[in-house]
Amino acid sequence: MSNAQIQTQSPYRWVIVAAGGLLGCIAIGAMFSLPVFLRPISQDTGWSVTGVSSAMTIGFIAMALASMIWGTLSDRWGPRVVVLIGSAVLAAALALASQATSLIGFQLVFGLAVGGATAAIFAPMMACVTGWFDTQRSLAVSLVSAGMGMAPMTMSPFAAWLVTIYDWRTSLLIIAAFTGAVMIPVALLVRRPPALEGQNALASSDGEQPDMSVGQAIRSPQFIILFLTNFFCCATHSGPIFHTVSYAISCGIPMIAAVSIYSVEGLAGMGGRVVFGLFGDRFGAKRVLVSGLLLQAFGALAYFFVRDLGAFYAVAAVFGFIYAGVMPLYAVIARENFPLRMMGTVIGGTAMAGSLGMATGPLAGGLIYDTFASYGWLYIGAWGIGIGAFLIALTFRPFPKAKAEPALQPA
Repeated sequence: MSNAQIQTQSPYRWVIVAAGGLLGCIAIGAMFSLPVFLRPISQDTGWSVTGVSSAMTIGFIAMALASMIWGTLSDRWGPRVVVLIGSAVLAAALALASQATSLIGFQLVFGLAVGGATAAIFAPMMACVTGWFDTQRSLAVSLVSAGMGMAPMTMSPFAAWLVTIYDWRTSLLIIAAFTGAVMIPVALLVRRPPALEGQNALASSDGEQPDMSVGQAIRSPQFIILFLTNFFCCATHSGPIFHTVSYAISCGIPMIAAVSIYSVEGLAGMGGRVVFGLFGDRFGAKRVLVSGLLLQAFGALAYFFVRDLGAFYAVAAVFGFIYAGVMPLYAVIARENFPLRMMGTVIGGTAMAGSLGMATGPLAGGLIYDTFASYGWLYIGAWGIGIGAFLIALTFRPFPKAKAEPALQPA
């Protein structure tokens, strides 16, 4: 067993998992604090709700564009440097956004800077974690994703509590200080995977396609299929995530009860990430992903048939369990097929696709409701897109394994 293989069995690998989950939770939670501040900002400044909320759309686009860049930089510099820079920029951007005096200034700072800095956490940490694990890889990646999934249940309530005591500017400034105070020290715990350290980096063949260049990787059918699958997967659940509360209200469910549907989705998603991770380790990440995508499509369609709160809770629990569970598996499949030395680039590329897919849901759902005065076609459309993701994933074929040269027989 090589020294790198021994190190990937080290207990420190679980420190990397914990650091990734915590960093992701705070970064994503800080960005998703905007819905909590939406009305306080609008009421204090006179900016329109649409104008303020558009900062989130800009943030998704910035995350998409920055994901592959940060991922590539993490391949070159190592994840610690990238995550440290991202943490510092995120804290500074939140502080600057709290002092914005114009709507365009707020949109640019919160959208571009906060969104772009948040992208510095996801792909580099996912790539880092996959490199630390030869076994239990799906579980490890799923636990990091579960930490990120805790953001709506931790940072959002924290932001809501702050805004009941202070104005939105002070509240956002406190979140900026908290973000920097926690994320920067935690980022220092991040280490490059052992297989890429020192002599190991020279000796390692990365296990998969050692001679592949980055250009060959991103032009390969395997990368293109992962990219498209992730886009259609996220486009499937984006609309239901963003519009189901409004849909429930249109069905006569009170506001507070309708908001709790989203909480049920989030809680179910925590379990889904862990269970799908365990299944991925046992049955194979691709097989579990393909099955999950098919189930996700019908989970989205199930919303079309519900009208009362109990039915909404049931569908939300199943749908949240599935869509959250499938997401970490893309990183696992990437690690199984592409060299470790370019893992940040590959995972950053698939993350870019996911962010673009997520950006489609709010707009598409709004257009559908404005056109038909109903959300029905949103869920039918999500089902169709989900079936598309399932069919695309079915076409994925792993790279052929390198065959060892037969030993020469002595004359």
